[in-house]
Amino acid sequence: MSLALSTLLYEWRRYMAAVMALALSGLLVLAMTGVFIGIGKGFTATIERSNADIMIMQPGATSLIGGPSGVPRRFIPMVYRNPEVVEVQPLDGAGGTFQSVKNVDPTLSQAERAKMGAPRQEFVQASIIDTTPDAVTIPQDYSQELVDALRQPYTVAVDETALPKLGVKLGDKALYNGQTVTVVGVTRGYPNMMQATVVMSRDTLRMLGQADNGPRVGPLMVKIRNPERAQAVAAQLNELGNGQWKAWTRQELADANAGAMFQEGILVIIIGGCVVLGTIIGVAITWQTLRGAIMANIKEFASLRALGVGMGSLRRIVMELSFWVGCVGVIAAIGLTWLVSLFAMANAVIIALPPILLIVVGGGLILIAMLSGFLSLGILKNSQPADLLR
Repeated sequence: MSLALSTLLYEWRRYMAAVMALALSGLLVLAMTGVFIGIGKGFTATIERSNADIMIMQPGATSLIGGPSGVPRRFIPMVYRNPEVVEVQPLDGAGGTFQSVKNVDPTLSQAERAKMGAPRQEFVQASIIDTTPDAVTIPQDYSQELVDALRQPYTVAVDETALPKLGVKLGDKALYNGQTVTVVGVTRGYPNMMQATVVMSRDTLRMLGQADNGPRVGPLMVKIRNPERAQAVAAQLNELGNGQWKAWTRQELADANAGAMFQEGILVIIIGGCVVLGTIIGVAITWQTLRGAIMANIKEFASLRALGVGMGSLRRIVMELSFWVGCVGVIAAIGLTWLVSLFAMANAVIIALPPILLIVVGGGLILIAMLSGFLSLGILKNSQPADLLR
């Protein structure tokens, strides 16, 4: 075991402030970035968790977030020309006003109305599923009971994060664009951070008069016989389309959606501010902590110099010590962020932590620790062997 690592293990209390500074800096960046990525995943969760292996969008589309992505309806039979394609369904949806029936119930007394407060009317997005068994549009975590419930006419499901905003609960009736629907399901893990979303069957959307029957439809969701061949089949479909569409595997689209979140200027500013603030806090506290710890051990360093250890070797010890402090700070940052993500998930908020984010932030924390160690090297000039005689 190296001297630097032994020093960190046996005198860990002296370095705890540096470790916590790095951990909190990492937590700040990871949590903020993870929340924004989670918001994006909340918008596209229905698609990313579906049975679709491939998504087909227009050639100019770069993601599902922002910009048009629909295609002509005539593409559906063309996709079926690939022998590995099993099912193709367009992603349909709409929007409208949503209001709890309790707010407009004529049988309620004036006192009951006053107790309920002002009538609540919200604009919601509507997304659809097909209720046939194992349909390509059904998210993999939807229970069979929920699918069966949505098979009934004029029924909807609402995520638990939208229930307070919409003023409904399981079993309540509501008005969607003036027509009565029943809340038969409550989903979890599909947070509505900005605008509430209701899920209904394609048949219910048609009964409500909002089904898309025009020449263009939403992105096509494609299910193939062997999901492991998604990459190869997507390439075949792109060749078949001859530039008329672009086929994405589900993972490619998920990565594109995550990247699209960081193309928004305000998000870049917020995350950039967090990175700068975290770096300043991390460097300042870690530098001062390492400086104080080295000063506390200055006699030990002087003893090493008296034994013939050169200043270069002492500097390497300090830099190695900084490296190990950074490694422990990375572990602490990931652990704290994981605990925060569990708390957030309990409150229906997604904090997404993709591996590339952990690698980038972890590498940044180690660089901060190494920079702090480099700034602390000057204190070694005080390790004079003659001081041991005082």
